[in-house]
Amino acid sequence: MKIDSYRFGEVVIDRKGYISDVIISPKHIQEEWWRKGGHHFVSLEDIKGLVQKKPEVLIIGTGRSQGMKIAPEARRYLEEQGIEFIAQATQEACETYNQLCQSCQVIAALHLTC
Repeated sequence: MKIDSYRFGEVVIDRKGYISDVIISPKHIQEEWWRKGGHHFVSLEDIKGLVQKKPEVLIIGTGRSQGMKIAPEARRYLEEQGIEFIAQATQEACETYNQLCQSCQVIAALHLTC
């Protein structure tokens, strides 16, 4: 699966539009990604399920203006698990996902606003 486009509040994946935050991997899309910290931060609790899928790389799209922050304990946990972690503005996160999805096991969790 490839990300076709992103604009504030919407991402298009394989020609289908999504207007809520999503998690995408090469074979699956999870709609409506809800976080304990809402629009403000990603907690350890928010990513534990993603780590169980054993990605080599986890990309977090932190919003158009990078308004969402990553909790320090979540960063530490990913490091302890040996998972490469990339936090970027959502536009850049989409581009990074498209670059990596053909060459490694990658998951992108995308915040579409902020």
